[in-house]
Amino acid sequence: MPRSVNHVASRARRKNVMELAKGYYGRRKNVWTVAKNAVEKGLVYAYIGRKQKKRNFRSLWIQRINAGAREHGMSYSQFMGLVNKSDLALNRKVLADLAMNHPEAFKAVVAAVKK
Repeated sequence: MPRSVNHVASRARRKNVMELAKGYYGRRKNVWTVAKNAVEKGLVYAYIGRKQKKRNFRSLWIQRINAGAREHGMSYSQFMGLVNKSDLALNRKVLADLAMNHPEAFKAVVAAVKK
C-alpha cells in the first residue's frame, strides 16, 4: 500500500510560519528552514518578553514613587513601609501614576501616611 502524506496539513503549517515571517530580512522571510528557525526564536523571545514586561513596569513604578517620595523628604523604602503599615489600599502602579501625573494628590497620600 502506498504511503499516505497529508500535504494539505503540512502546507497549511508552512503557510502559517511563512505568514509569521513576513517582514523579516533576507532569507528569513522566504526560505522555509531559515524562516522556521527565525519564527521559532521570535516566538521564544515574545514569550520571555511578556514576563520581562511585568518586571520592567514594576521597576519603573518603583523609580517614579522613589522620585515622588524624595521630593517630600522620604526614601522609597521608608514611604512604602509607612504605606504598608497604614490602611492605604494603593498599589505601586497607582502610586506611581499619582507621583508623576497628580503631584498634589501624591502629596496628600504622603501626608496621610506620615500621620
